[in-house]
Amino acid sequence: MIPGKFIWKPIVQKAVTGHARRFRMVPGEPRWPDRLVAPGLYLHVPFCKNLCPYCPYNRVEYEESLFDAYARAVRHEIDLYAPHLQGRSFTSLYVGGGTPTVDGPGLVAILDHLQARIGPMPSICVELHPASMGDDCLRALKDSGITSLSIGVESASDAVLERIGRSHDRRTALDAVARALRFGFDSVNVDLMFALPGQSAADWQADVKTLVDLGIDQLSTYPMFSFPYSDQGRERRLREVTRPPHALVKGMLDFTDAHCESRGLARCAVWSWLRPGRCKFSSITRHHYIGFGPSAASMTGTDFYVNTFDVRAYAETLPARRPVAASMPVDRRLEMAYWLYWRVYELKIQHADFRAVFGADASLDAEFGRLLRPLVWARMLERIPGGYRVTRPGAYWIHRLQNEYSLSYINRLWGTCRQTPWPEEVFL
Repeated sequence: MIPGKFIWKPIVQKAVTGHARRFRMVPGEPRWPDRLVAPGLYLHVPFCKNLCPYCPYNRVEYEESLFDAYARAVRHEIDLYAPHLQGRSFTSLYVGGGTPTVDGPGLVAILDHLQARIGPMPSICVELHPASMGDDCLRALKDSGITSLSIGVESASDAVLERIGRSHDRRTALDAVARALRFGFDSVNVDLMFALPGQSAADWQADVKTLVDLGIDQLSTYPMFSFPYSDQGRERRLREVTRPPHALVKGMLDFTDAHCESRGLARCAVWSWLRPGRCKFSSITRHHYIGFGPSAASMTGTDFYVNTFDVRAYAETLPARRPVAASMPVDRRLEMAYWLYWRVYELKIQHADFRAVFGADASLDAEFGRLLRPLVWARMLERIPGGYRVTRPGAYWIHRLQNEYSLSYINRLWGTCRQTPWPEEVFL
């Protein structure tokens, strides 16, 4: 925790977003999207065979009948949106969970329905669990138009995997990655977690070396944040999000950066490294997006909203109406702040990109120059032709500042929505 946050956090939030007070989300159906800019789509599949205790995402234990109800409902939700989305060009579709392939044929049927109603997607990425991606599954995904995979390896150490409650072992994980690479997808990303319980620096270094040396296209890394609403958080009776020590995080990131660079992978985001010439994977950096499924969020430029987290409530609501649990309007300044947040995460802030979203007369420096210039003076940003680039030290410290906000927002929104299907209000 950074000292004095109750004093400085509202000040910084006001300077960035134009709002000092906490954001408030309430029930109600927002406007249909009508001015999407380079939008993406998201599909949430909230089912797992094994529920990891640390996982903050919305997931339930797989039951065939409940999955069938979900699959019918998500097709209805797609149908409700289709008249408002047909004819638009989408950049990508991302499928997350849960374990999206926990019912492989069911997932493929949903993807086929989505593309039939809205249009073919140029890029589709699916999250995979190493124990739920046999060759038949990979072949079906490839045949259905999946272009990229993101495999949740988390660790290549059996001891660490057992400690965090994962249902796969090292051998299963490495075999899954090797098989995925042989199928010829446009990109294979591997997720690794660090600062895990009992994980030493040597454990982490071995994980990074092992996975990078397999020839993966991208490595994405995440520290373990403990959220109060997670199974682990409730067991430990946490009252706020806990973070690993910053020196541990920074040391592990510094090693990852150096090793990936030595193997030819370039840093493409705060937590990610990409092999040159390969397709970049990202689950969260689209500016506008529409989400389908329980707990899926949408950002349309005029509204931000989230579906109910409860799978049964979600299924019972459709097709009568959209299953939106909470919504808030987004004004132009807040939308600009949202855009800036993710450009910083991707380490590059371009004037042309800003104008492409907000209009030819929009000025990045006019809106945010007073915020960006001090970061340049502090050598956390550097000016480059056409914009700014986040420096190596800046990547860690700026994102640590971002997390003071984003982790709190996530904790309040997801924590509340997990408690009740239809909250009366949510303060972020």
